[in-house]
Amino acid sequence: MRLRDYDTTNKMSASVVSSTRITPDDSKTELRHIDLAVDDIEFSYEIGQSIGVLVPGPHEFGQKEYLRLYSIAGGSQGDDLKPVISLCVKRCFYIDDFSGERYEGKASNYLCDLKEGDPVTLVGPYGLAFTLPKEKDANLLMIGLGTGIAPFRAFIKHIYNELGGWEGDVRLYHGAMRGIELAYMNDQNADLQYYYDQETFKAFQALSPRAHFEVPVDLEGAIAQNADEVWTQLQDPKTYIYVAGLKQIAPLLDEALVKVVGSTEAYERQKAKMLDEGRWAQLIY
Repeated sequence: MRLRDYDTTNKMSASVVSSTRITPDDSKTELRHIDLAVDDIEFSYEIGQSIGVLVPGPHEFGQKEYLRLYSIAGGSQGDDLKPVISLCVKRCFYIDDFSGERYEGKASNYLCDLKEGDPVTLVGPYGLAFTLPKEKDANLLMIGLGTGIAPFRAFIKHIYNELGGWEGDVRLYHGAMRGIELAYMNDQNADLQYYYDQETFKAFQALSPRAHFEVPVDLEGAIAQNADEVWTQLQDPKTYIYVAGLKQIAPLLDEALVKVVGSTEAYERQKAKMLDEGRWAQLIY
């Protein structure tokens, strides 16, 4: 579905509660954890949904607003009973292929520049890219690179803080080019460490072996270290796989899992089976 096809008529007013940089100041990558209070106290969402942010214009081609979707990374309730949702936002830039000029990402820079109390217009929530199985003995295998960790932060908080009693294995493979850029797992913010004492939870990090040369994150290496467990989980009909991140994550994961399974053909059959059974979901952007 294209962004222009989303219904943006039901707009909601919100304001910034806090905006915290969660990567060190000396890191080239700026990730921010942003909490937004929604004025409508009846607002609700489900784990796995996204929210739309409308960036005020004017923009190219006469657009009054620019829509960008962000996975909801968690939520709470403010002292004034307003719903509060969390976003994980990376300040983005891109280089024009023809002119070589550097441009700011519209939505990410807009959000990262907001200060406490600033107003924001939201739409949604949209979709259910990820849904949790009802059975608490299900195994969850989550793979997220960069800001792709956002929906899994919400998952993990929901599983252990709200549901409780999860019996299946919960495994998170998350990565970034450098260790200091790992969202929610660095010296600036280490939210996910709070769940390391959960018996069913384990997290594994994947980093680039040569970040200065833009070598891709070694997702294959992280998965290979746990190949036996991953292979067992892939064959278990109680296992659900969730993948989130930039489009580069798809081939990296495919390459890693082909080696775990043993052949491209066998892996493709297993993946197709899990897709057919609703046990494989992807959020690629």
